[in-house]
Parts: sequence; C-alpha cells; structure tokens
Amino acid sequence: MHNVISLEKVSFRFPEDELPVFEKVDLNVSAGERIVITGPSGCGKSSLLYLLNRLYPENCDGIVSGKVELFKKAAAEYAPGEINQRIATVFQDPDSQFCMQTVEEELAFTLENVKVPVGKIDERITRVLQETGLEDFRHSVIQTLSGGQKQRVATACAWVLEPEVLLLDEPLTHLDPVTAKEFVAWLRELHQTRDLTVIAIDHQVELWDGFFDREWQMAPAKVSSRIVKREPVHAGKIALSAKALAVSPILSPISFSLHQGEIAVLAGPNGSGKSTLLKALCGLKSTGGSVEPKRIGYVPQSPEFLFLTKSVRDELAFGGGDQVDEMIERLYLKPVSEAHPFAVSHGQKRRVAIGAMLCDGRPVIVMDEPTAGQDAAALTELENLIKARANEGVTFLIVTHDMNFAHRTAETLLLLKNGQLSGQFKPSAVWQNAQLLNAHRLCAPSGGVRFASPHESFG
Repeated sequence: MHNVISLEKVSFRFPEDELPVFEKVDLNVSAGERIVITGPSGCGKSSLLYLLNRLYPENCDGIVSGKVELFKKAAAEYAPGEINQRIATVFQDPDSQFCMQTVEEELAFTLENVKVPVGKIDERITRVLQETGLEDFRHSVIQTLSGGQKQRVATACAWVLEPEVLLLDEPLTHLDPVTAKEFVAWLRELHQTRDLTVIAIDHQVELWDGFFDREWQMAPAKVSSRIVKREPVHAGKIALSAKALAVSPILSPISFSLHQGEIAVLAGPNGSGKSTLLKALCGLKSTGGSVEPKRIGYVPQSPEFLFLTKSVRDELAFGGGDQVDEMIERLYLKPVSEAHPFAVSHGQKRRVAIGAMLCDGRPVIVMDEPTAGQDAAALTELENLIKARANEGVTFLIVTHDMNFAHRTAETLLLLKNGQLSGQFKPSAVWQNAQLLNAHRLCAPSGGVRFASPHESFG
C-alpha cells in the first residue's frame, strides 16, 4: 500500500518554549491503515495530530524541522484549508469546532466551506445523519446536547467531507460504554466499505476491541513505534438535597443523600442529564431543590472555564490551599507548573482543575468526566487522591462512563436515565444485573482491584 502520511526526523516546538514537544519522529502511514497513538498526557500526541491536518504550525507560529509529506506532497506546499477535506479531524473538545447553532446548520457550513454545490448539500447531510444515527438531531441546537451527543455531531461533521484520512483525538471520551462500542463498530464498517485511514489518540485501547493495526507509544520529546498484540472513618451524613431537586425540563424531581466521605459515581446514557444535575447542585442551573453551592467544588467537563490565573501553580493556589506543592507533584503537573493553564494538554487541564478543588478545602466535590485524557499513572494517582480525601471526610459525586474506574473507587452508583434517577445502588449489584446495565447503556467492568471504603467491608 502507498503512504498517505510520511514524517522523517520531525521535531516540533512552540516559539516560547526552549524544549521541543517531540523530536526526530519517523512515521509512515499506509492507505487504509488503522493506528492508535498512546502515551502520557502532555507528551505531544495532539500536537502531532495537528501537524497532520496542517492546523500546526501556521496557527500557533510553531517551529517544525524535518520532513512532513501528506499524500506524497510536502505539507508546506498545501494552501490553507486545502488538506482538510482529505484529512478530517474530530477534536477532543467538540465545542471547539462548532460555529453554527443547529446540527443541520453546522453540517451545511462544513460543506459550504469546501465548496460543495448547493444542490448537493441537503442530500449529503441526510446521508451522513443516517450513517451516524443522528437523524433525530437534525434540527437540535448543538449547545443543548450532551457531551457525548456533541462528539457524535463532531464526527458527523468530519465524515460528511468524505475524507481519505480520519484523525480522532480521544473520540470515546464522552460516550457511554454502549455508544462507544457502537461507534467502534460503525467505524469498523466504514473502514471495510472504503479505503479509510484512521489515526486515533486514546488511552483506553481495550475499548476498541482489536480495531487497530498498530499502536504508537509516545513519550515527551521522542516517539517510538511498536506493534502491540492485542483507613480512619469520619461519621456523619451530607444531604445533597433535602428537598426534591428538579431542573426543568431536563430533570424530573430527584432526591438522594450521601454520607460524609462517601464516593459516589453518577452514570447513565448520553443525554440523560448527568452534567445538568451536577450544574444544578452547584447553583449553575435553576433548581427547585435545596443546595449549598458555595460548599461544593465543581470540576466541569471543559475545565478551562474555571481558569482565572496565568500559571498552573497559581491556579492551584487560588483558593488559598496550603498543599499546592504536594498536589503538583502527585498529579504529575511539575513539568508544567509555571505554564499557562490554557497551554497544557487536555488531560493536564483536567488535573489542574481537580487539583485546585482538592486544595480548596470544600467538603463536597463534584466532577464531570475527570478520567478523560488521563494516562494510567495519572489515573492511578487521581484514584489514590480521591480515596485519601474521602478518608478525610470529603464527599465525591463523579460523573463517568468509565466503569473500571467506578468499580475501583465507587461505594455508591447513582443511575440516571431520561432525566430520572433510577436508583441508588451498590456497584456490585449493578455489575450483576444485565437488565440495569442494558437499560442505562453501561458495560460491566473488565476488572481491576478496588479499595475497601470506610462504609463497607469485603469478605
């Protein structure tokens, strides 16, 4: 097969940095090949992808050395935007690529940008909505959709271009487990029906069920390729709602309570209202319930919305916490401690926001998809920190689609569907109940050791 992408001794550096993001990369990608890029947060995976779609270096004044060829033509010879029909991208944060109000308008805008004749636009939109299972969302306002639904819309916007190469930056991050499996199956079918090349970044390769031909493992300032075969108890109780909590029209009246120091996971299908519930608890959505938002720390799905300072260190110290150095060390933020929080990777941004809340002394912390973009080491340390803070009496309510994380950490599983709370369960009871799992588009965890909580014991 002929090469569609060829990198030879390629290095990349931001102009304000002394050290390169990565250096001396040699990479050849054949037409129809499926490659996953893995490696620690901040090692340059997204930057490498952005060289391939020509977003970098022009849009960041980045400095590139070495040889970059796309479809056997020097990358620098392409006019701005010329390559983006042949190489389409789905970004990690889907909000960053939307320009229009509705799904239909966004798809039309995408096609207009590549000069598709007006008479063919409606036909292309109808076809891609059918192929991606988004027919019912054609006239939906994008900003009313869940994170997972937005990710599917972003993928549709890439696919409507009929690209030869599809670049995916952690596309499963905001998808519930069943939707993630359906996404992979859909992508596999597309790959079989046309000569599509897929390059994806993902920390959870096992979710792809053998989809990839090769795995590239990346480290800071270098990249190498190899083919991979595939404690004390605190008494008390914290009531997150004394009265019924209702956020109209998304949520029905909801009531639940958590013990002080309890770790609870909130799970359910995309669009079920999980993020809305967290925002309501923090006073960011109108609610008929009784909450104390000032006592709740909030880590949103897009953590950069919280940033107020010019460095990672200052961000963690903003709330007056006295454990900043320890938090920087434990969350693997030392290499970027003086960097602007907007300039670090998506996984690092999440850890900055989490660290700021953990330093802030709030008795209750709610997190929206904190595991997204985290490599194995960072995820393990995050789990250890959550456990340690819970033992000190901090209560956690965490939205996640990662049932392995839920299995290792959660004492309570709250299941949400269609804006209604299905119930408050012991995780083990859910893992053994196929009906509950199917109804909430979840998969039982594949394994992993979890810790005994202050509120339960394991025999």
